This record gives sequence, C-alpha cells and structure tokens, in this order.
Amino acid sequence: MNNKDLVAKAVYDAVKDDLTLEQVEQLLENPKSAEHGDVAFPAFSLAKVYRKAPQQIAADLAEKIDSANFEKIEVVGPYLNFFMNKELISKKVLQTVVKEKEHYGDSNIGNQGTVPIDMSSPNIAKPISMGHLRSTVIGNSIGFIMEKIGYQPIRINHLGDWGTQFGKLIVAYKKWGTEEAVKAEPINELLRLYVQFHEVAETEPELNEEARAWFKRLEEGDKEAIQLWQWFRDESMKEFNKIYDLLEVRFDSLNGEAFYNDKMDEIVKLLEEKHLLNEDKGAEIVDLSAYDLNPALIKKSDGATLYITRDLAAALYRKRTYDFKQSLYVVGNEQSYHFKQLKAVLKEMGFDWSDDMHHIPFGLITQGGKKLSTRKGKIVLLEEVLNEAIQSAKEQISEKNPDLENKDAVAKQVGVGAVIFHDLKNDRLNTFDFNLEEVVRFEGETGPYVQYTHARAVSLLEKAGFVPSETADYALNDDTSWEVVKLVQKYPETVLSAGEKYEPSVIAKHAIKLAQAFNKYYAHTKILADDEQKEARLALVYAVTVLLKEDLRLLGLHAPDKMSEKENVKSAF
Repeated sequence: MNNKDLVAKAVYDAVKDDLTLEQVEQLLENPKSAEHGDVAFPAFSLAKVYRKAPQQIAADLAEKIDSANFEKIEVVGPYLNFFMNKELISKKVLQTVVKEKEHYGDSNIGNQGTVPIDMSSPNIAKPISMGHLRSTVIGNSIGFIMEKIGYQPIRINHLGDWGTQFGKLIVAYKKWGTEEAVKAEPINELLRLYVQFHEVAETEPELNEEARAWFKRLEEGDKEAIQLWQWFRDESMKEFNKIYDLLEVRFDSLNGEAFYNDKMDEIVKLLEEKHLLNEDKGAEIVDLSAYDLNPALIKKSDGATLYITRDLAAALYRKRTYDFKQSLYVVGNEQSYHFKQLKAVLKEMGFDWSDDMHHIPFGLITQGGKKLSTRKGKIVLLEEVLNEAIQSAKEQISEKNPDLENKDAVAKQVGVGAVIFHDLKNDRLNTFDFNLEEVVRFEGETGPYVQYTHARAVSLLEKAGFVPSETADYALNDDTSWEVVKLVQKYPETVLSAGEKYEPSVIAKHAIKLAQAFNKYYAHTKILADDEQKEARLALVYAVTVLLKEDLRLLGLHAPDKMSEKENVKSAF
C-alpha cells in the first residue's frame, strides 16, 4: 500500500458519511516541498457539507484521524499535511525488497494473456538506420514491462520482404551482381544494385518492364525467382542479426509481408460476404464514413492488394494464432491514420477484438535539429552509431579503470545501453535530438550515469560484506534516506503505470530519480558508520541495487557490477 492509499484510508474513516473513498483519493495532493509533508488533503470540498470554514474543518479532522501510520498530521490553513511514519514504512518496504528481490513490483494483472508486439520491421536489402531504433527498443522494452505485469509478450519483426522492389533487385543482380559480392557485404551490395537499377532505368525505361515481369514470376511461385528472393532475405537477415545481437533484441516471429500473400484472398472474400466492398473507379473500397474516416482502399483497379489488406490478414492471423489479450503496433506517428482505418475495417467486419489492438506511436529522432533522412543526404547507420558508442564508452572506462578485467564486455553494455537509454528516457511521443557525445557521458541523465550508480552501490555492499535478511529491523528515520525509500516504495505503482501507458520513459525516469536520490544520500550520509542503523542503511543501498538493475533490465540494458576503480567509498564512512 502506497502513502496516498494509507492517507486516503485514514481520511475516509473520518469522513465516510460525506465522501467516498474514491472521492478522497482524487482530492489528495503531493506537496511541492517536503516541509509540507508527504501527502496533503484539502478541506475545501467539505465546507458546504459541514457549513464551516475549511481551516476549522481541517483542524477538526486532525483530531479525528487515526495517526498510527503517521509521524504527525499538521494543519496549515485549509490543508491537512500528513508526514508518514518513516521507521514503520522503511522497515516494511526494505523487508519486502529483500524478500522479493528482482520480483519486487511484479503483478499478474495480465493473467498470462498474450500480447503480440509488432516492432522494428526493416525492409529487406536495405540498411537498418537510426530511424529503426525507436520501434525496436520501445517494442523490446514494452515486452519486458508487459511480462513483469503478467502478460506473455510475443515480439514480431514484420519484415518488409515483399513488393515490386524485388523484381528490380532480381534484374539488377542478374545484370550486374555476383554471388561473392552479395555474400561479402549483403546490405551494401544489394543497396548498390538497387540504386544502380534506378540510375540505369532513367535512360533505359524498359528495365522497369523486366522488373515487373520478374516480380510477376515471383508472385506466381517461379522457382528461380523464389530462390533469389529467399537468398536476398537470408543474407539480409544475417546483417540485421548483427545489429539485433548488439542490441540483444530477440524475436518470436519473423513473419513479414510475404507470409501473408496467401491469406489476403480470405480477407477480400469475407468483405464481400459481409457486403462491405464497394466499387469506386474500378477499385474496391470499404466505406468508413461512419467513423469519420476516408474509405479504405482494399484493391486497386488492376487487382493489386494494398498494405491495409495485408495488415487485415495479419491481424486476423494473430488473433487466431495467439488469441491475444492485446495486440500492439510500435510504429511511428505518421501511420496513425492507417491504424484508425485498419481497426475500423475490422470493426465493420464484426471483429470486436479490434478494440484490443493498439497503435503505439512515437516521435522522430533528429540530428542537429533536422530530421534523419534516407532520401536526402547520408543514411545514419545504426550499426555505426552503436560501434561508436561502444568505442567512446571503452575510452572512458579505460581512463577510469585501465585494469578492469572484462573491459570490452562492459564497454559494449555501457555504449549500447547509452544509446538505448537516451531513446527510452524521452516520452515516446516526443521528437528528440541525438548527440552521441552527450549520450555516452557518465554524468547527467544518461544510461552510463545510472549504470555507474549501480556499480558504486554494489561496491559499497561488497566493502561492507552486507548479507540481507528478511527478518531484520531495517527502520530508518532520517530525511535523506526517506527520499530514497519513497522511490523504492513507489516502484510497483511505477511499473503498473509504465505498462498501462505503454511508456518505457516512466521506468527510465524512475531510474534517473533513484540514482540521483541515492547519490545525494551517499554524499551526505556516513553509510558505513558503525551504529545501530548501519544494517538498515545498507539494506537501503541493497534495495537501490535491486531496483536500478531491474529498471535497466526492463529497458533492455545491463547493470555491470564494476565499471571503475574510482567508485570510491570515502564519504560512506
């Protein structure tokens, strides 16, 4: 039970004839300053009922409320300010963390329901750029968060592995490519061939006819066309997996666009049976005016299907296969209208489970305030950024601790983690600027700062030889530790909020606040001073290590135990 729950219950017991528990909860406030307590209740709403001044009501209530969970209840004008019983709450919270360890904050609100997460989704034969980072790491983190609150995430990489571009690639490969060149550098070579095709086609437009013919052969199952398409896909995946290995992202399904080729006819047939298809200039559409949306174009006048047809097939397949509780699409803001149409068509088809499908949009990454572009200027390759981040981390770690045994492994965890953390600390709907030098700094609101704080806390526990006990009296009563205790206490609520909002930044911000609060505590408290509260202080340090490590895990990061020999503990004595 958090502090607001305790206060709400105490106030409700005194006013239950006039306010419901829910009404009391809605009225509670968090004071801006710790001097005004931990939770405040304004008495204004009771003025009409009691026909008294709010100041007098507050004073009267202070006499009636059970103060068992509070150090004091202070009346300041019309406000009742509640100061929680630090010893009672810190003891309970720390014992709970010691007992539950990394499972602190776990819940089963999902009741093990499945949650497909459509994420990453790069195009075959094209490089993974920084533009793919957000979908990949946001989706991965949401998966961890959903798992912690009792769901079964299913990470799906809906690859862009179909379309007319494969006809162009086949033509380009047969004219100018070699097996050796593709195997040596799959993405670079396939991209070079694709660009060369477009350059030559400007003066030799008949190439486009050849490409269409090859794609038609591919659609019809031609053996050579299928073999080349599969090879391009396999070679591309080898390159993609290098990046996914760096990010430590794993997928449960690689069913991309091609997988749904034989599943779209059923969608068209269902739409026909339900009399939802209308003809418009030779094309077939679904009228969505009832949803205040433009018509959904299902088939072009030449009979070709579109993205929405394929996505309808994918949605139906996922429902049948996984019987999902929720289905998430981690796709950029610009696709919001598409998903509104997708859900509306499914709704028209009578599939009420479409209400459980959610588009998880996100903003752009910019560089120098400008949008990263694949058409104008140089593509910013994700692999290059990650490798640069690893190198930067390695240089800083070498400077701090040249003798660190597993320097390369730690540099990878810190460098890659820095890029992921920088993305996820931002509210996903926000656009943010990327500057590698700032991202990999060990100071400020960065991943390395949180990782370094964890390593410092672990070092302190090792120096003290601390052994946690589930039954020890870990009561603390000082103001500095209380700020840390409150963040530990709030963790289960934080995790639930992140899951409900599909918002990893809630976790990242908790990690930053906890690291900052701990470092302040570390700087102002003699943690290892030999007195009666030493074990309680160390239990708080232990709780910080548990939660920072779990925060980082939920974001897809590691928490190294050692990063620098300069994790000095002088101020701890």
